[in-house]
Amino acid sequence: MSGRARLAICAWVATLLASCALLPLVSPATWIVQAAFMLAIQTGVGAATRRVPLARPLTVAAQALVTLLMLTLVFAHAQALAWIVPGPEAFRHFGDLLQQGSDDVSRYAIPAPLHDGIRLMLIGGVLVIGLAVDTLAVTFRSAAPAGLPLLALYSVAAGLSESGYGWLWFLLASSGYLMLLLAEGRDRLAQWGRVFGGAPRTTSGPESSGPLAPVRTGRRIGAVAMAIALLPLPTISGGLLDTAGTGVGAGTGGGGTISAVNPLVSLRDSLNVDENRQVLSLRTSTNDSSDMYLRIVSLDDFDGTTWKPSQRHIEGVPGTFPTPTGLGADIKRSVIQTRISAADWYAQDWLPMPYPPSGVKIDGSWRYEPVGMTVVGDHGQNTRGVTYTVNSLDVQPTAEQLATAPEPSANLRKQYTEVPKSLPAVVADTARTVTAGSTSHYEQAVKLQDYFAVSGGFQYDTQVDVGTGRDAIAKFLKDKQGFCVHFSFAMAAMARTLGIPARVAVGFAPGTPEANGTVSVGLKDAHAWPELYFEGVGWTRFEPTPNRGSVPSYTQSTTPGSDIPDPAGSSAATSAAPSAAPSTSASCTAQMQKLEGCASQAPAIVAGDDSNGPSWLVEVVLISLGVLLLLALLFSPLLWRTRMRSVRLGAHGRGEAEAAIHTLAVWEEVTDTAWDFGISPDDSLTPRKAAARIVRLGQLDPPSAASVHRVADAVEQVLYAPRPQLAAGLAKDARRVIVGFRDTADRSAELRALVAPRSTVRVVWALSAWWTSVTTRAAALRPNLRKPSDQQG
Repeated sequence: MSGRARLAICAWVATLLASCALLPLVSPATWIVQAAFMLAIQTGVGAATRRVPLARPLTVAAQALVTLLMLTLVFAHAQALAWIVPGPEAFRHFGDLLQQGSDDVSRYAIPAPLHDGIRLMLIGGVLVIGLAVDTLAVTFRSAAPAGLPLLALYSVAAGLSESGYGWLWFLLASSGYLMLLLAEGRDRLAQWGRVFGGAPRTTSGPESSGPLAPVRTGRRIGAVAMAIALLPLPTISGGLLDTAGTGVGAGTGGGGTISAVNPLVSLRDSLNVDENRQVLSLRTSTNDSSDMYLRIVSLDDFDGTTWKPSQRHIEGVPGTFPTPTGLGADIKRSVIQTRISAADWYAQDWLPMPYPPSGVKIDGSWRYEPVGMTVVGDHGQNTRGVTYTVNSLDVQPTAEQLATAPEPSANLRKQYTEVPKSLPAVVADTARTVTAGSTSHYEQAVKLQDYFAVSGGFQYDTQVDVGTGRDAIAKFLKDKQGFCVHFSFAMAAMARTLGIPARVAVGFAPGTPEANGTVSVGLKDAHAWPELYFEGVGWTRFEPTPNRGSVPSYTQSTTPGSDIPDPAGSSAATSAAPSAAPSTSASCTAQMQKLEGCASQAPAIVAGDDSNGPSWLVEVVLISLGVLLLLALLFSPLLWRTRMRSVRLGAHGRGEAEAAIHTLAVWEEVTDTAWDFGISPDDSLTPRKAAARIVRLGQLDPPSAASVHRVADAVEQVLYAPRPQLAAGLAKDARRVIVGFRDTADRSAELRALVAPRSTVRVVWALSAWWTSVTTRAAALRPNLRKPSDQQG
């Protein structure tokens, strides 16, 4: 096999191994078979054009053209000319599929369904990366830079994947790249001398393969480097509501610090999933679960652009949690016990708990953050499949207690009312306008809540961009469309401008009661809400988001013309029965929205449109044919070699001519067998010397060595004797030689000789000779077809 052919195969394998990192992202993973087959065709086209040879740019152009034709045949054949030639309609269809794929990526949780849009993104991306790797490593003979597209492919997959087998994908991708580098190094060494592999070799003499030493050294260095790289390999964690899983904290449990990530993207993704997968199942001692919010973490650091958690000190989980900050003895409260079970796929670092918790019983390595009263996993601990019990307080302040709450301490007020100077003035101006005439911070808070949920004309829409930059809140106040992140962030920021300590909590809204008495909490229950601080009561929940969660009983509206909300009211998500109310329209008033008499405006589930694609039966047939063709390509050397051996060692005629041809065929089989095991033929040697060379390098046992010499003697008789004495039993001798090579070779050499025999290069030689003869005959015929210059037409 030539050096470039070996490099091309290694480039194909390296791209395929790096593509395996994409497998956890979608389900089912059948796309990888189609991608492997199309990638093999792309690689084969490159090998063929380099064999011609074509100029390097033409080689790349030919591969790109074939790639486009394959993608057209698979994804846009209905819009193409003759099913394969793309036109304007086909390119428009490609654009539609890519847009559909982009929408599906943002809509579905991992693993996403294998719709046509996502499939085009996966297969098209792998083919583009494969073309880049083949161009760099094979066409331009520079394997090292080919690692960059492989790294890009792996990095994108690893950054999105929630799989716990990141080390495996890294190992596969790095193995492919290392194999590519070693193949290039072997090819470069071969230019300085022959490099043979396969069967064991003698360590001295003119036939010893010196360049093998650096090649084997390179393998060992690469293996050690990968082993070292796997030891500290970091895990890329998800967001607060994604499957994270690295754990935080330092030391053995006595302390450390914790900092969390921004939850905006993961929260929005959870709300927009089509399948509302169950995250938590809980059973609680309270009869009313409409206020059962499960809080994960609080965001108290506001920089004008977004909210995020502050870096906090953590400590061991106490047996009984201290009284929440600011909660006075005169506030009515009751203790609730809740048993929570997390899904076995939900790997969250922070422990979802009702607020404020007073104690938790859970196995594993967990730490306590006292300021936010949160529990967080330490050193990889997460919620995957855990069951735990939380005791929490149901704090029931009255409106009067909140309205007469004294000012908080100066330190707390300074920390939780701080807003940056970059905050647009419209935020504070709107807050003052909405709360005009209020006599207390409590009344201001209720008016802000009513402004967003009732009287302000805001609409709940999870498809609205989260928004970035210092004008994000101002834009939300102007457009009046958003989801819980917008409502909670805006209300907390406006509360701070009024001097009310505020932060944002992230977690889950009340789930759906089940018939067996449990409550099911799904991905779509992911929620964010503001918490405002009142001295004597502590951190108090408000609900400004329309049609989400439940309105706290203590937020009695003071807005003129507004009715007091029903404290037992909850979102449609908390009701076990389907809503019979009409969908939201112009007839749905703001007060009806507050009382949740309107249907949710969350986007409906949109099934993938497969009308333009082939039916599932055609897909199965095409994939099956692709698998069969791929297997045929992979095993074609083995099949050809088996067929040639059968023909050479088969029966022959009784005549002298047939017996002579049979003797030469058996000798060719013996030399090809030696070639398959790494002993290349040397046509400059006589049959006798060639036989001695095969026996010596192959380290054959005495019976096999005798068989080789008998076949060589028969060949010399046929070639040189005036009256050759034809020998019998040569086919049996050849088979004994084959067994001898298999007995002396190691397992890898034997497998190589079986699956990828070196002697199959004779097929390429035969095709090349045929092509040369065709072109020679065509050139010879050309003058006869040309009209003489002096002939009159």
